[in-house]
Amino acid sequence: MIQKFLYLEWKAFFRSASFATNLALKILMGFVAVYFILIFLALGIGVFYILKKMNLDPIVTVNKFMIYYVLMDLIVRFMLQKIPVMNIRPMLVFPIKKSTIVHFSLGKTILSFFNLVHGFFLIPFSVVLIIEGSDVLSVLLWFTAVYSLLYINNFINIILSNKDNLFGIFLAIAATLGGLHYYGYFNITDYSAPFFNAIFNTYWAFAIPVVALIVLYYATFQYFKKNLYLDAGLSSKHDIAKTEDLTWLNQFGTIGTFLKNDIKLIKRNKRSKTTVGLSVMFLFYGLLFFTNSIEAYNNPIMHIFAGIFVSGGFLITFGQFVPSWDSSYYQLMMTQNIPYKGYLSSKWWLMVIATIVTTTIASFYLYFGVHVYLTIVVGAIYNIGVNSHLVLLGGAYTKTPIDLSSGKGAFGDKKAFNIKTMLISIPQLGLPVLLYWIGSKYGNPTIGLALVAAVGVLGFAFKDKAFSLIEKIYKSEKYATIAAYKQKG
Repeated sequence: MIQKFLYLEWKAFFRSASFATNLALKILMGFVAVYFILIFLALGIGVFYILKKMNLDPIVTVNKFMIYYVLMDLIVRFMLQKIPVMNIRPMLVFPIKKSTIVHFSLGKTILSFFNLVHGFFLIPFSVVLIIEGSDVLSVLLWFTAVYSLLYINNFINIILSNKDNLFGIFLAIAATLGGLHYYGYFNITDYSAPFFNAIFNTYWAFAIPVVALIVLYYATFQYFKKNLYLDAGLSSKHDIAKTEDLTWLNQFGTIGTFLKNDIKLIKRNKRSKTTVGLSVMFLFYGLLFFTNSIEAYNNPIMHIFAGIFVSGGFLITFGQFVPSWDSSYYQLMMTQNIPYKGYLSSKWWLMVIATIVTTTIASFYLYFGVHVYLTIVVGAIYNIGVNSHLVLLGGAYTKTPIDLSSGKGAFGDKKAFNIKTMLISIPQLGLPVLLYWIGSKYGNPTIGLALVAAVGVLGFAFKDKAFSLIEKIYKSEKYATIAAYKQKG
């Protein structure tokens, strides 16, 4: 039966309406995977000798910081790892054991890249430990225990996939622990290192994560098996209903109606709330650039890059998925004779308002100097005048339906990749950096900022012409977009 499931997955891939895009994506993602594999492989082989050269005990040092490795793995999973699913409803009317369906679905996650990539670090490191004289059995037990912890992360991600704000919570925990450790207030490794050292130095401690993994797999299996029926999730929930009329937006006509829908969408759905959370994170992204903490970022060219991100976090994370936010009812919208210009204008105004609010909040960057905040303001002008149009233009070619109940993919969706959106994204970041570089090289940094701001103002001045062009493209892509949103897998 597992073989049959694999056959169906293979057929689904080749019969998909977006087969050509998916194939190109697989090839592209293959190159990305090779890149990370080589990084992990180099670390696995070289970290032992690097630590030795620094007069540190390799296994003790790795065990000391393993808690951060495991915690960051969990954070990356919450942010990026999607849960492999099957279209199970057709399966449930056939005499197929539920346990088989669940085991296959969970087995797909076991073979996820997020699990396998760690092997390219842990296996070479373990081999080097053995070559350098470590006890073979101790190394094997340590390897088994650490990999069990990483697979525990895998099943934690699965079972908590429908919980809100976990990415932000765990990221805050990691950042807090790292900050307390860096400034010497609290060192979590004083408590975690003895556990990892015990795994290596004893023959029994490895069993703790292994048993925990088995128990967690069984709990995950039972949870999904128990809820594996056709009407799962259809039982009534006794929640308190809240209505929001937002009548004050009626004065803006059609645009106000769309704005009300967008505000309600953002407040009520997990995916949109995750996007807002990420835009708040972008607000603090500039601290990496403006605090001089990273030498590579300490130059004016990178500062304008940061200015675009700090002021345009919401514009980037929300705007790239217009009109996919409305994918669940897009077909209905297209039967209502809705004017595209009003629809697009509401999205544009929402992004503009968010950019202005973000830039105002970012005024705390004045602490680092007037020029730093001026860079962020110039980035906001460019975002409003140019990038707001570019993200709407790119949305016409991004035909990826959004699951509003899931927080996964808020940074972006690999299915949304195509050559047109990639080309459109180049001037979003590349053009302001180029303009600033030209102004700085042949004048001074102020002239560079003036050039970027001037292009932003010019883009705002030609807003109506840009909207006419974007509207025509949306109309030409209308039926292709509707067909793409019908694709459920």
